[in-house]
Amino acid sequence: MFNLTEEDKKLLLKIARESIESVIKGQPEPEYNIQSQILNEKAGVFVTLKKHGELRGCIGYVYGVKPLWEATKDVAVEAALHDPRFYPVQPVELDEIELEISVLTPLQRIDSPEEVVVGKHGVLIKKGLNQGLLLPQVATEEGWNRETFLDHTCLKAGLYPGCWRDKDVEIYVFEAIIFSERDFTSPAR
Repeated sequence: MFNLTEEDKKLLLKIARESIESVIKGQPEPEYNIQSQILNEKAGVFVTLKKHGELRGCIGYVYGVKPLWEATKDVAVEAALHDPRFYPVQPVELDEIELEISVLTPLQRIDSPEEVVVGKHGVLIKKGLNQGLLLPQVATEEGWNRETFLDHTCLKAGLYPGCWRDKDVEIYVFEAIIFSERDFTSPAR
């Protein structure tokens, strides 16, 4: 598991926020010279946008394909502009959007659905060419038990609820370091 400091988390949130704002406002993307060894390691990462507590966009890399800081920048912009479930974030919305970042551990294939721990694990379900992923916090936020969490991951994969019981389905779990702008703002805001 990554050991991110508070400063690392703040920097990733700053990179995500500045990248989204510059692209939406039609300005050049900021350039960064990141020296932190941990932020230059490759890791899977998702950026979630919420508006008034409701999902407004979420996109990420399941696998570490780029340095963490660069992947964060990329998926933040993608979540704001290209999540197919939502229209692109508009400049007037920027002050209402809260960012959350989830840095993923590598996927681990499990042998039994009983191994999924709600509140600890995120899940990826794969069957044939279909796959769907839900982050660990989704089950907790929705108040789901293990079966409901697995059913919704099947639905996210474009499959039917309960498909996780099929013998040809692969189930993977992962953990995440989850932090948001809310973690670093004062209540007086």
